[in-house]
Parts: sequence; C-alpha cells; structure tokens
Amino acid sequence: MTLVAALLLCYLLGSIPTAYLVVKRARGIDIRTVGSGNVGTTNALRTAGPWAGGIVLFVDVLKGLVAAALVPRWMLGSNTLGTSLACGMAAVVGHAFPCFLRFRGGKGVATTLGVLAGSSLQLAGITTVAWLVVFACTRYVSVASLAAAAAIPLSQWVLHQAWPEVLIGVGLALLILGRHHTNLQRLLSGTEHRAWSPRPPTT
Repeated sequence: MTLVAALLLCYLLGSIPTAYLVVKRARGIDIRTVGSGNVGTTNALRTAGPWAGGIVLFVDVLKGLVAAALVPRWMLGSNTLGTSLACGMAAVVGHAFPCFLRFRGGKGVATTLGVLAGSSLQLAGITTVAWLVVFACTRYVSVASLAAAAAIPLSQWVLHQAWPEVLIGVGLALLILGRHHTNLQRLLSGTEHRAWSPRPPTT
C-alpha cells in the first residue's frame, strides 16, 4: 500500500500543469488553444517567450527529479533504481494525462529528463547527448525528443540494468512516442516546424 501511495503522489505531482499556469499568468490565455496546443515547454516558449519557456522547463524537470529521487526515500525508506524509475514513470504519466486538465497534458520529455537525473545520471547524460546531437543535425525538437526516448531502453540494455527496470524504460519511450503522434504525422507530411525557420502565415 505504501508503494501505491507513493505512485499516486508522484502522479499528482506530475499532474501539476506548469505550462498552463505559467502561460495563463504571463499572457492570460489558455495554452491549449494556441500554437500546437501542447501543454509543455516548446509551446510555452513559442507562446509566451523565453522566460516562460525557461520556467516551464525548470519546473517540469523538477517534477520528475523530485518524484524519482525524493519521494521513494521519503515514503519507501529506500531509493533503488527500480523504485526511482517506477515513481518517475508515475510522474510522467501525470504530466501527460493530468487530472487537473481533464487528462490533456504535455509530452513528458522534460519530466522524463528529471526522472532520469534523479535515478541514473548515466541515463540522463546519454539521453541528453542524444537529444542535443539529433537536434543539432535536424533542428526538429520532435525528432530529437523521439531519439532521446529511444535511447532510454537502449542505454539501459547497454548498461546491463535489470529487465524490470528496462521495461519501465521501454514504457517511458513508448509514452513519449505516443504523445508525439501528431508530430509524426506532420513529419510525414513535411509540415513539421523546424527550429529557427519562419512559420508559414496563417490564413
């Protein structure tokens, strides 16, 4: 029951709709109705500027970090890799499907980074490098995010982590993949926005 309570707490922590609150405060608008409609860092950056985007990124990463590094220690008395990843996964699910926004949330990339930082610095470093390299080569945030997601279970396998932990990594990767389904559609149709490229005028 203690583990269930810890997972529930992490889900609620992840459900805090950072981008919605920050953009609402900064611009007085609902982030779900502008830009891509995504409740995350990239849309907050495009909608409300770099300060808003930076705050959203920081807090969303922090949610995952607290869930993975602190909640297991507080509530379970230990902080193994398995419990860290499980609690972190609950936070990412909360971010993607927040109860406070009728289960319409973000894509989970920043929160996943916080989870990895709080559970395994090796995993966090590898996935961050994967994101940076792919972004530098393509200038697509979505492609970089998908590459980083794929790097999670692959890195766990290379590092010889236990299969239950790898399964959680697979779950994180699949969740991020699923949340990027609209990006995949735009990539296939050639309409996905590339960083630092002008957007087509709206009609």
